[in-house]
Amino acid sequence: MTQAAGTIRPGGRSAKTRDAVHAAVRALLDASPDGTVTVAEVAERSGVHPATIYRRWRTPEGLVLDTLFEELSRRSPLPVTGDLRADALVYTQRLLAGLREDKNLALARAFAAATRSGTLDADGLNQFVEPRTRQIEAMLTAAGTGELDVQDVLELILAPAYTHALLANPLRTDADAERLVDNLLAVLAQRRARAGAAAGDDTGAARDDTGAPEGDA
Repeated sequence: MTQAAGTIRPGGRSAKTRDAVHAAVRALLDASPDGTVTVAEVAERSGVHPATIYRRWRTPEGLVLDTLFEELSRRSPLPVTGDLRADALVYTQRLLAGLREDKNLALARAFAAATRSGTLDADGLNQFVEPRTRQIEAMLTAAGTGELDVQDVLELILAPAYTHALLANPLRTDADAERLVDNLLAVLAQRRARAGAAAGDDTGAARDDTGAPEGDA
């Protein structure tokens, strides 16, 4: 089976290679004025051959995205207790607190760079997002919220959080976190209400179709 670019089988030499490359990327990002790295720099610092890096990560943007998502998943895993408001609030508070530090905007900048350069297509980008996507899906599934999906979390929590941070106006970790989560829950409530109303209409239509005689005029 062909291994997807950017993914490394756990254990052994592959894991050591990934760890070395990630460590090099993080160190280079800390010293980079514009949040970018080159494959040559990563190869030199990590001791991994450039051909190996290109084969597994394809682009500098892929290197940065894979490194940052791995670090994000390790540093700030999503809580999965089944209580959507509590879990989403903890997640959002951590997100907003992190975005108050400029170095944590590297992820957003890497996404923007990858999009502008066209070096990674949608499948390539999704490959690096997938681990975080699975965490969000697990949080929603544990809460039994089939009416919401990852796109809702992206649009209602992540997008406003990153937009404000990139505009040098980061949101607050208390009131703004609650507001974003309440917006998500409001969408959930609205969708459930619509589904309930639709179910009621279907039930009423089914009763009307039974052919029961109406009262005398």
